[in-house]
Amino acid sequence: MAAQKPLEAEISALMVEVLNLEVPAGDIDPEAPLYGEGLGLDSIDMLEISLAIAKRYGVELRADDDASRQVFASLRNLARHVEHTRAR
Repeated sequence: MAAQKPLEAEISALMVEVLNLEVPAGDIDPEAPLYGEGLGLDSIDMLEISLAIAKRYGVELRADDDASRQVFASLRNLARHVEHTRAR
């Protein structure tokens, strides 16, 4: 498992809190899939994460955005998207 970067650790802790996951935030592999296999999240989970990310970081994630599938592919992709969007 790859080590989490600081923003990845923040977002994984947020995901554990929002979704009441039974896995410790530090155990979430930043390169593993979030959706389906890997962490096993579903579309409702993704919606909840999107809302939490918007509230905490001011980054809007839209379900109808073509890039959403790539953004939610892994914790690392999600953190990278948040970081780049906030930097604009």
